Amino acid sequence: MSTPASSSARPGSGGEVVAVFGGRSEIGLAVAERLARGRTLVLASRPGGDVSALAAPLEAAGAVAVEHVEFDADDLESHGTVVDGIESRVGPIGIAVLAFGILGDQEVAERDAGAAARILHTDFVAQAALLTTLAERMKPRRSGVLVAFSSVAGQRVRRANYVYGSAKAGLDGFASGMADALHGTGVTLVIPRPGFVIGRMTKGMDPAPFSSTPDQVADAVVERVLGRRPGVVWIPWQLRVMFAVARLVPQTVWRRMPR
Repeated sequence: MSTPASSSARPGSGGEVVAVFGGRSEIGLAVAERLARGRTLVLASRPGGDVSALAAPLEAAGAVAVEHVEFDADDLESHGTVVDGIESRVGPIGIAVLAFGILGDQEVAERDAGAAARILHTDFVAQAALLTTLAERMKPRRSGVLVAFSSVAGQRVRRANYVYGSAKAGLDGFASGMADALHGTGVTLVIPRPGFVIGRMTKGMDPAPFSSTPDQVADAVVERVLGRRPGVVWIPWQLRVMFAVARLVPQTVWRRMPR
């Protein structure tokens, strides 16, 4: 199931293992590049497509090895098998970045129950399932870092994207509770809460105020990961102030604000 982009990695010989679930994600790859030096990187992504080109910049950034593993986030029963396969091949996962997700089509999801369910399943259910699987592997080792991407879309769910926003709201609540539950276990859960990110996923959409880029998100995430500092990180930090003020704004006014 694993297709190596570099075959040099062996259990215990390639430094700390960083696994990016959603290995083609712009943000996930940006995080991986910043963590590459001296580490083994595993890019877990859906089958199909050429992933060989993804290894070169990571190796240039100092990765000991880069591997690709097939991973279907929506296949919940496969999560444990995928994690076991990674760890048997290159060693225990030290840092796990959950970078997969879909934006979906809000207009379609409003009419099509199946479309709404797919967004909720990928962006909430699959994330919660994988976080649980990874946390249970890390807790006995009393070490490890998990990264679960929330979004400001889930902080005050609005008409414009309420299906995606509600999935992120659910994930935010789940991850926040898990972060509390992991206190004292040696496992750190970082919860990035970015605003609008300008990239492939949002191509063609008008950027919102306080937008960021994948590189800016990655910089903030890696700072928290390397510092083993759990909890929420707003990206950019000004959003935290904006949402504190927004709690005082009536919902009828909030609905009319730009996306």
